[in-house]
Amino acid sequence: MLTSVPAFRAILSLFTLTIALAAARAAENPLLGAWELTIPGGGAGWLGVEEANGQLHARLLWGGGSVVPVDSARLEGNRLILTRRHSSQRKGESGRNVAVFSIETIIAQAEGDVLKLTTVTPHQGGQGQDKADFTGRREPPMPPAPDLGQVKFGEPIQLFDGKDLTGWRLTDPHADNGWGVKDGLLVNDAKQETGNPRKHYGNLRTDREFEDFNLTLEVRVPKGGNSGVYLRGIYEVQVADTYGRPLDPHNMGAIYSRIKPTVSAEKPPGEWQTMDITFVDRHVTVILNGQKIIDNQPVAGCTGGALWSDVTRPGPIYLQGDHTSIEYRNLVLKPVLK
Repeated sequence: MLTSVPAFRAILSLFTLTIALAAARAAENPLLGAWELTIPGGGAGWLGVEEANGQLHARLLWGGGSVVPVDSARLEGNRLILTRRHSSQRKGESGRNVAVFSIETIIAQAEGDVLKLTTVTPHQGGQGQDKADFTGRREPPMPPAPDLGQVKFGEPIQLFDGKDLTGWRLTDPHADNGWGVKDGLLVNDAKQETGNPRKHYGNLRTDREFEDFNLTLEVRVPKGGNSGVYLRGIYEVQVADTYGRPLDPHNMGAIYSRIKPTVSAEKPPGEWQTMDITFVDRHVTVILNGQKIIDNQPVAGCTGGALWSDVTRPGPIYLQGDHTSIEYRNLVLKPVLK
């Protein structure tokens, strides 16, 4: 059906007004948008601030774990005030554990594309507080989805030779190293000893760093196993025993806590599984065991465990080893030719 000229002009005017109003809101509140954080201690974080129906909403990634909503978000003048509720356990007078709650306040102020933040958490009983300053920067706009049919790849690079760990190293050289080679497999042996302090096993990264690429690999996940494949060192493709579970952004093949697979394609634990991952222009495609479960979707920002929060920076492939034992083989990367 053809649209009349007056109707088309009305639609165009409405679209233009919508864009103008969005720009005006952004000008009134420069804190809206996505921010790459360097949290206290140097870890990677992320903050997303949106406005809907006149209300502010914020989601936060703090080092590890998932991207989660904050408890409250409000403006005081030119400052954004966020609150997070924390709970912990301590022994009460009866000797039983009781829940203890504290409220953390994060104060953020934008200066152009730079964000200055302070976190304050009062001590229990009102005696003092923990306070730290940290910074962020505005995340660059998301590029349009690439036409993967036009992308050209270079010669394949064997990331693992099946003989030794040449080309790999721990992300933290002080962590316990469970990684080694056994029967031609890249193996993480993350055993814990009953009665002894928990060992903190390290994650393994490539010496080389990459920008855009296609990565293929095989992985064998044990019962209850949990690992991950990090793209550019900041985006985790989840590797875990989630066979039979409902679809979830924490399942096998998901971009951890950010992109949920469209179909469950994982195999039972103990079976070899294939992953085919394409990452181009901050968009990701994941094919798990021959089924496309994520199709050229934008990744909003880093995920928990990222080495840094800069989404423009090339980075390594890194394999998560701090959870459980895992086995990998046939890791092959083809870089995108620019």
